[in-house]
Amino acid sequence: MFENLQERLQGIFDQLNRRGRLSEEDVDKALREVRLALLEADVNFKVVKDFISRVRERAVGAEVSKKISPGQQVIKIVHEELLTTLGEPGRLDLGGSAPHVIMLVGLQGSGKTTTAAKLALQLRKSKHRPLLVAADTRRPAAVEQLVVLGRQLDIPVYTEDLSTPPPTICENALKEARSRAYDIVILDTAGRLQIDEALMDELSQIKSRTRPNEILLVADAMTGQEAVRVAQGFHETVSLTGLILTKIDGDARGGAAISIRSVTGVPIKYLGTGEKPGDLELFHPDRLASRILGMGDVLSLIEKAEEVIDEDVAERGAKRLIEGSFNLEDFLEQLQQIKKLGPLNKILEMIPGMGQLTSLVSQEDMEKQLKRTQAIISSMTLQERRNPRIINSSRKKRIARGSGTTVQDVNQLLKQFRQMQKMMKQMRNPRARQNLMNMLGGLR
Repeated sequence: MFENLQERLQGIFDQLNRRGRLSEEDVDKALREVRLALLEADVNFKVVKDFISRVRERAVGAEVSKKISPGQQVIKIVHEELLTTLGEPGRLDLGGSAPHVIMLVGLQGSGKTTTAAKLALQLRKSKHRPLLVAADTRRPAAVEQLVVLGRQLDIPVYTEDLSTPPPTICENALKEARSRAYDIVILDTAGRLQIDEALMDELSQIKSRTRPNEILLVADAMTGQEAVRVAQGFHETVSLTGLILTKIDGDARGGAAISIRSVTGVPIKYLGTGEKPGDLELFHPDRLASRILGMGDVLSLIEKAEEVIDEDVAERGAKRLIEGSFNLEDFLEQLQQIKKLGPLNKILEMIPGMGQLTSLVSQEDMEKQLKRTQAIISSMTLQERRNPRIINSSRKKRIARGSGTTVQDVNQLLKQFRQMQKMMKQMRNPRARQNLMNMLGGLR
């Protein structure tokens, strides 16, 4: 989503870092470029103006550090001011007695129904007992969609006849939740193609009858500045307590994510990062700021890994690597674990310094290489995987035929694997390990 903005900012910062000293003219020139980059990314004009003003005041002022270069100092200031613009992380307010009501609002097509199911799944992982409520009776497909999602995720869904007014459905669902000990009630309310008086009146009635702990606007980040205007309209009527930005994995320019908090004053609480049920992340402004500036997001990658990767498999692979007994069978097992993390380009974007590779190698090429590697190893016998040294020319031809690749592809994989084994053998040397730890320490 932030690819174009990342590239623009990275180019600006690279130019700054090449200068030993920065004059006021250098700073102004760089900030003009930053301003243009933000405006092109569809960030609200007033937000950009205020942001650039704060950065300039600090960058040409007395804030000097001897530990980093002037260029790095400007980058540090931009990062800190971006954090200020994004605001503090918002978290759900689940205080008071159960059941806690979470009311989702938004326009049609923003992903509200899917987000309701994602939120219920995340809350269930936190040991809550959620009840989904299909209150969008104007769009029968929305009710059916929520029922299907609830069935897939094994989460109960409360429905009534489509002729029942939504405020009544929500009120009755709350009674159902109390009688059956559900501690979270998620209301999937109706949307419209645009804000109108009938929609707002219906939402106001639901609010007064259910007294929700949270009123969250589900906004489509792909709509850019329109998402900001929608947020303002809903906030004026129902007093939003938070925002959920969806489709941030798309090709939007990112302006809504940067400016929506600053314009509305309402905290972003979640980001929708994909179409799968687990693709809903807590909003961390520091991590988003790092991703925008091309600094990666290692913490999110670690959390994703903890969620999907088999700990025993990962530990076994790490142990065999250290012992020097890691073979192609282990390698295949680890590749299968990596695939669980999602598309490779998304993984690379979370690793500091690796995001630029995604512009050099397409997602399609990365996926092809991964599939080719898996196919080659899968075409080997168990004995060959465990002892690649026995793979001679005739075996290579057989493996290539079985995997639909060439002998050159097989040779390349074996060469890369030998290089990895050689590197890991060197790392068994205590001095080499200490040098690596020293290097990693310097990156903190």
